[in-house]
Amino acid sequence: MDTTQQPQSFDINQVEYKVNEPITEDQFKTLLNETTLGARRPLSNDKAVSAMLKHADILITAWVGTRLVGVARSLTDYEYCCYLSDLAVSIPKCGIGKELIKQTCKQLSPSCRVILLSAPQAVEYYPKVGFQQHNSCWTELAEKFL
Repeated sequence: MDTTQQPQSFDINQVEYKVNEPITEDQFKTLLNETTLGARRPLSNDKAVSAMLKHADILITAWVGTRLVGVARSLTDYEYCCYLSDLAVSIPKCGIGKELIKQTCKQLSPSCRVILLSAPQAVEYYPKVGFQQHNSCWTELAEKFL
């Protein structure tokens, strides 16, 4: 999970979570740019950003008033596996990330496995919220196999 700095006058009770409520591409890009996740997503590619939002199976958002402060974007079959592709929070260390994961899991069968690839800055975070590390994962661009 990627985060930035917490505002000085923040109350965790102000956070409202929404399930599959559409957000704009600009809202998504702004949030990701407020975290280090923005540097690892194709935010300058409007087609990719549009597809990321359009084809997400689960989109959990966290709001403080009208400000988007967190997002969990997932692709899933709801029964066997769920790939939590993006977990970004602009207000760190207050439980928003953990609640976004919980709200994602509420959309799934209890036996569905949640899978994610950690950002380098978040490797220490995921074990703290209950994830088990898997030592065999591979990635490659599709073009390599064409």
